[in-house]
Amino acid sequence: MVRHWRFPARRRARTSPTARAFIGNALLAFGVVSALVQFVGQLYPEAIADRGAVTTAALGCCAAWGAFRARPQRLVRHEFGNPPTAVVVKGGDLFAEPGHIVIGFCDTFDTDVEDGVLVNADSTQGQLLDRRYAGDRRHLDAELGTALHGTAPVVRLNRAVKPRGKLSRYPIGTVAVLGSRPRLVFAVAYSRLALDYVAAGGVDELWYSLARLWDAVFRHAQQERVAMPLVGAGLARLGLDDESLLRLVLLSFVAHSRRRRVCRELCVVMRPEAFRRIDMGAVEAFLVSLGR
Repeated sequence: MVRHWRFPARRRARTSPTARAFIGNALLAFGVVSALVQFVGQLYPEAIADRGAVTTAALGCCAAWGAFRARPQRLVRHEFGNPPTAVVVKGGDLFAEPGHIVIGFCDTFDTDVEDGVLVNADSTQGQLLDRRYAGDRRHLDAELGTALHGTAPVVRLNRAVKPRGKLSRYPIGTVAVLGSRPRLVFAVAYSRLALDYVAAGGVDELWYSLARLWDAVFRHAQQERVAMPLVGAGLARLGLDDESLLRLVLLSFVAHSRRRRVCRELCVVMRPEAFRRIDMGAVEAFLVSLGR
């Protein structure tokens, strides 16, 4: 038997969006400057006596241009004309944003952050309990109970199969509207909590949940500003990186906004470390393409 040997596949080195932008812009600038230098050199040879100095200066200018163009963006903002609405993507603190906010939940609407089994205290759900309800879980659960009163659970588990937390499962896409204006909380169930307490969901479920969310925002937010985290980030079985997930959220919002104005501004607030990993130039271009 003849064996056909292959060289091991080389793993592609991953570069940050900032590094890619720097390299691309510096190379583009170098191409333009090189062509300009050659053109001037052919017309006026005496003008470029010291080619080494000219090359060094050109490289410096190109590197400076690349660094300028690749500088980290603080935010991306795009305005759509029909109907008039704006989309902002930024890094920062969701709970410091003015207006209404969106918080993702699982289908049981669990709120217990004790030892992090049901809800991680550092998650947006955990931060909601801490920063909007001062750690008063009974208050949060009471508002959730009132908001969910008219929604029938799809099933009620027994304590033998789910020893901790709440027992009622609500339909995916259920939105509980909490608090009062002008600081409403849109609690949307976009994932299922398995019996091992791991939340999981698929792209179809997230897409459906977003549609239900925009409907609730349209009914209750009175077209005021809404801020939301990157819902679905880290969700088991979703299979999307943060940039793809962001595009999905933006596409869903813009598609619904074309039928009717959901709100005057949607602000997607990401954790700063996640924001820095995303190519915001590509996100901005994506938003521009959605407006055409």
